[in-house]
Amino acid sequence: MNDERTGALSETGPFRCEQCHALVTLAEPDSPRRCDNCGSQTLAALELPPESTEPNMVAALRAVPPWLADPAALLVEPGEYLCYQDGEEIIVVPLTREWTRIGRSLAADVRFDDPTVSRRHALLVRAPDGVRVLDDRSLNGVFVNGQRVEWSTLAHGDEILVGRYRLHFARLDATADVPAVSPAGASPVAVDE
Repeated sequence: MNDERTGALSETGPFRCEQCHALVTLAEPDSPRRCDNCGSQTLAALELPPESTEPNMVAALRAVPPWLADPAALLVEPGEYLCYQDGEEIIVVPLTREWTRIGRSLAADVRFDDPTVSRRHALLVRAPDGVRVLDDRSLNGVFVNGQRVEWSTLAHGDEILVGRYRLHFARLDATADVPAVSPAGASPVAVDE
């Protein structure tokens, strides 16, 4: 891939995984070319936008996964959700409480038993003015659309990186067509693709 900013050949990326659509940057030019998220070796070169100081340029790099492109097909009823892919399953967590904890602890609402995730990694906070993600003093940090953040207000489709897990914030407005039946409770729901 030719990086027009430097004129040098970039062998380290960035790339996009064609399987899970994650952004991939290789640590070394000779390292195995595969996605850290899903292990796929099918990577496509990602075109870099021209250099800019605009914060929206980072948002241009992110791509909403295909399973989140039509929220009405994935989400049961209007509301706010945290979604992520676990193998072939799409896990959907309704955000119904004021606080949702993400971490490795048994007390976490969204739990990942993985050493890249801190026991208290992140918090999702619902407020009248929107949903925010907060870094809960994690070791590896919280990233929203590729940028490390202490806190960030979320928009539909935003990617939240917690350890090695890629989560997506989703919102379904009340004006969208929704099925008549919906499950009760705020527990995670597995959705078959």
